[in-house]
Amino acid sequence: MLNRPSSSRQPFRDARPSSRPFTSRPETNQSRPGTSRPTTNQTRPWTAQTRPGTARPTTAASARHEGSYVIALLEGRGVAREVGIAAMDKETGRVMLLADCQTYVKTLHQMHLHPPVLVLVPDTFISPSGASPPSMLVEYIYEEFPGIPVEPIGRKYWNESGGLEFISQLCVEDDERAGTLLAVANKYYALSAACALFKHAETKLNTRFASGSLRIRYIPVEGTMMIDPDTARNLELVGNMSYKKSSHSLFGTLNHTYTAMAARLLRVNILSPITGAALAQTSIDARLDVVEELVQSEERFTDIRAGLKPLNKMDFDKLIASLASSSTKETSAAKPAAARVSQMLDLRNLVRNLPALQKALEGSQSQLLKIICDMLSDERLAKIEHLVCENLNEDGAPAKGGIAAVNARVYAVKANCNRLLDVARETYKENVGDIFALNRTLSEAHGLPLSLTYHETGFVFTLRKTELEGELPRGFINAALKKGKWAFSSMDLKKMNARMKDALDESLILSEKIIQDLVAEIVVDVGALYKASEAVALLDMLWSFAHTSIIRPEFTGTLAIKSGRHPILETIKSAGTLVPNDVYCDDSSSFQIVQGPNMSGKSTYLRQVGLLTVLAMCGCFVPAEYASFRIHDALLTRLSNDDDMEKSLSTFASEMASSAMILGLASPRSLILIDELGRGTSPREGVGISHAIAEGLIELKSFVFFATHFNELSTTLSRQPSVVNLHLSVQRTSKPGANFGVTFQYKIVDGAPNDSNHYGLELARLADLPKDVLTEGRRVAKNLAALHARHEEDSESSKIAMRRKALLRLRTQLTQALDHSALPDEELLAYVGRFQVDIAKAFLHRG
Repeated sequence: MLNRPSSSRQPFRDARPSSRPFTSRPETNQSRPGTSRPTTNQTRPWTAQTRPGTARPTTAASARHEGSYVIALLEGRGVAREVGIAAMDKETGRVMLLADCQTYVKTLHQMHLHPPVLVLVPDTFISPSGASPPSMLVEYIYEEFPGIPVEPIGRKYWNESGGLEFISQLCVEDDERAGTLLAVANKYYALSAACALFKHAETKLNTRFASGSLRIRYIPVEGTMMIDPDTARNLELVGNMSYKKSSHSLFGTLNHTYTAMAARLLRVNILSPITGAALAQTSIDARLDVVEELVQSEERFTDIRAGLKPLNKMDFDKLIASLASSSTKETSAAKPAAARVSQMLDLRNLVRNLPALQKALEGSQSQLLKIICDMLSDERLAKIEHLVCENLNEDGAPAKGGIAAVNARVYAVKANCNRLLDVARETYKENVGDIFALNRTLSEAHGLPLSLTYHETGFVFTLRKTELEGELPRGFINAALKKGKWAFSSMDLKKMNARMKDALDESLILSEKIIQDLVAEIVVDVGALYKASEAVALLDMLWSFAHTSIIRPEFTGTLAIKSGRHPILETIKSAGTLVPNDVYCDDSSSFQIVQGPNMSGKSTYLRQVGLLTVLAMCGCFVPAEYASFRIHDALLTRLSNDDDMEKSLSTFASEMASSAMILGLASPRSLILIDELGRGTSPREGVGISHAIAEGLIELKSFVFFATHFNELSTTLSRQPSVVNLHLSVQRTSKPGANFGVTFQYKIVDGAPNDSNHYGLELARLADLPKDVLTEGRRVAKNLAALHARHEEDSESSKIAMRRKALLRLRTQLTQALDHSALPDEELLAYVGRFQVDIAKAFLHRG
């Protein structure tokens, strides 16, 4: 059990870093095997007692994604609970520190943004025998991340002082170092988690990092939009629901990036757009300024593309982390040496191409491009380039495979740096020459056009199937036919391969020793490389935005879109076939009921609103003629009516779980999309629960788009001042004597749908019901509709509701005009005057 930190707590010295980071020493308590999720309720009898199955906080903001993070979690169990998180990307070496509250909402949200491959928790959180339940947080992790191992770590390794020493020792020297150390100084649980994380890296991952070589950041839990996992899946933010490999998702639509860092940055931005109240609009506007400049300046757009192309598929973060890390197990194998040499060749190509990208940014107008240009102009990058070019040959990028790639590694280091290396390379060259001479000799002796192909194990002879008549001559062994070619060897070739391999391994090991000394000099300025990585990733992502941009959005208190189009469908449908739609939502119309028959486009309309909002908040232009958005703190949805088989939830139970989550997380700054709530139970209960949930959302004053088939809701909710009725228009195509039919126009229209169309009665006619029955049914339906209309017209409460709606709309319009109008004074007065006339007419008409 962990209580709040006390100043009298004695530090665990075993958990502190030594003067040399990650000096390996045996830790018997660290050898405990990881525990994976139990698979049956028999092994977890405590589940039913601790938490009902439909009330979990499923509020992490990501679709399932292949994990690469090792995450350490520590939860305080005092009066004021807090969760400390430390996450390290195994591939890129990035480390994130966070702190959370007792709701676990942000914890799971951040774990989805940084998908785990392993979760570390204190051993006190999991009972080894299973006699007592694990902590509630561990239970949520089991449920939210099935199949991800949860490994208990000894309590002595979760130490605040040790975590702070690790961070101080390993954090890169850059402009953000001081801010990071200041931010985490009093985060007891995050620091303790960091200590356990780094000890795990040392003892289990066999990895240690050079001092001052890691990019460690403290990430506040607030400041990004909350997007729950169901929303990410149903809106297809980062993956297609039907086909996993399809690019038909918002990420696939926007991802024209060249580098791996930019693709990761794009994914995180889509799943957690900026929403910090003070800085969000400034940050978004800065991005929009860049996109606008790239859209308007074709020359700038082309120059940046030319600068990014040579960096195609490169991952700066992964490269830097690989250079800065080393194994705790001493080894002299040639394979790690070859990888080290390849990494240095990649670094050479990276630093040589950055000046061209920096030159493409010179003279930029937008402030953010100027900042990126300054980051790429760091004089430390020139120093690193000088060091690399001074020690490595100036050849171009090595081939991806074959003997050309091997030669690039062997001759990477310049001559005369090490006499033994020069001798080893000369021996390697002679051995390769002997192999080619053998190939010529055998070709002439047997009259065959033999070729040589290099594989990982060495050279083999190759011969096309059509060039060989009969059997291979004697002396050739290990023959195999693959893709129309014979591959074979001989005893002489095998002996020569062995001699060549010895010379090759010696050359690579000697080259690595020189490169290790070079890396030690480069790591001193590794902060400049991290800075360049951030700059290139951001520039690459914004260039990708410019590649797909249409119209620049504005940010006001109003959601107003003219002729908006679904950004994913627009890439699938042929030009001109996608029907654009308008959206208008402000404080006077914050709850919008959307109705219409099945297949009329309600779900697409709701998804379009959500996707366009995410696009705009990422700093990207949107497909519309005009767009104005509000900065939302959360995007919460209920868009699927399917059973949840994994959690044993029926359609209705799943609906209620999602609704409880929405009501618990929603705020006046949230955007909520709900589609067909209450369809999983009886119509009467469905109307009742939908009405109750709708009233709760109306009171919260969130922006809500509520699609429903329950016509009763347009009546029961219409007296609320902020409720607006909309419907998707449908045109009847039936003629006298013809079968019933409709044309879906996919166009949003004001007002509730017209019940006088009676589509159900028209459809009943196809069942050959007697004519008098249909006539009577139509008469009764018309009379009931007329009676209801007269009642509404005469109702005093309806008149009061109309007045309230008019006054609320007037107040909202006046506030908008005051805060955001750019009209000259005379035109603004005329605009306000029209408000006065309109409101007077409305009150006169409504008595």
